[in-house]
Amino acid sequence: MKTPRPPWLLVLAVLAAHLLLGHEVQRIHEGWLSDGPPPLPERLHVALVREMQVQPPPAAAHRPPSPPPAPVRARAPAAAPVSAVSNEGAASQPVVPPEPEPDAQASAPAASAPEPVAEAASAPPDAMAQAASAPADGEPGPEWPLSTRLTYVLTGNYRGPIYGQAEVEWLRKGRDYQVRLDVAVGPSFAPLITRRMVSQGQLTADGITPQRYDEETRFIVGDSRRATVFFLPNEVQLASGPRVPALRGGQDSASQFVQLTWLFLTGREPLKAGHVIRFPLVLPRRQYEDWQYEVIGEEPVQTQLGWMPAWHLRPSRPAKSGDLSAEVWLAPGLQYLPVRLVIRQDAETYVDLMLRNPPLQAAPESANDIPRRLSQ
Repeated sequence: MKTPRPPWLLVLAVLAAHLLLGHEVQRIHEGWLSDGPPPLPERLHVALVREMQVQPPPAAAHRPPSPPPAPVRARAPAAAPVSAVSNEGAASQPVVPPEPEPDAQASAPAASAPEPVAEAASAPPDAMAQAASAPADGEPGPEWPLSTRLTYVLTGNYRGPIYGQAEVEWLRKGRDYQVRLDVAVGPSFAPLITRRMVSQGQLTADGITPQRYDEETRFIVGDSRRATVFFLPNEVQLASGPRVPALRGGQDSASQFVQLTWLFLTGREPLKAGHVIRFPLVLPRRQYEDWQYEVIGEEPVQTQLGWMPAWHLRPSRPAKSGDLSAEVWLAPGLQYLPVRLVIRQDAETYVDLMLRNPPLQAAPESANDIPRRLSQ
């Protein structure tokens, strides 16, 4: 006759089984399978071969109104898992430059501006308006900036002053795009912390349409962290697991800045103090259905290339606890690309990215690759 096992042994066995099963379910749910997390997307193969020339800022004038909303279209399915990152804004004090010499602006004219831009300025307004929507031949249209790399000096605070470097790449081939943001805290040869954010998807008549977003953080000591967001046909799967309805025009943490560039470059949104731009913003843990950026006004930025005319935008409301938010300064003379970004977690934790070198761009492959503005 067998001796009956004490009840507490059975209880412990059941608890152990539940713990093991729960751990396995969590691993599968987060995508951390036996062969590790899915790899980050490979960089689009685009050669960046020439320095971007600073163009005279366009004169402020009337811009055409935004077109009526286009019909909602289902998103293309996500190519693979990706992760999301948040961005955040810092209430930085604007820097006021010295008064320019009387002939300063008159002496820096269109001589430095590339010829294609001059041709674009003379294009008929109707033709430029048609360029605002991507053509049906598979090309994204001439209103998109050429593939570009921007490099930044990083300063900020995290339990004390921090220093480093950052790089943003905007890459496009046909309708496909990538935005790659790399941030490194510490010396370039041995950074203490690195973070890579990758957004990829397609360019459409509504602007940037993300399909996946990845975020990976690595530490000089300890494990790396990965977050993944999927943009499915009718839903968005957050990095934390829940699915939320996909909203028209939704952007991720990296794509939002190039979407702002496109909105201003095409005149879909006016650049004037007090104006508010709205779009859904998808972060790793939640979706903001009506994220808002307010145009604060024109604020020159002192970069390592000298004073740069720029428009300052910042969130109209704070992000929720744990989310980052970003302030951005967009330079009309550099096709409204960001010359400064301040990403803030709280009042004491932030990074400040300031343009360091002239941006590098790809050479246009055809007339359709030449970035153009709508008439001002």
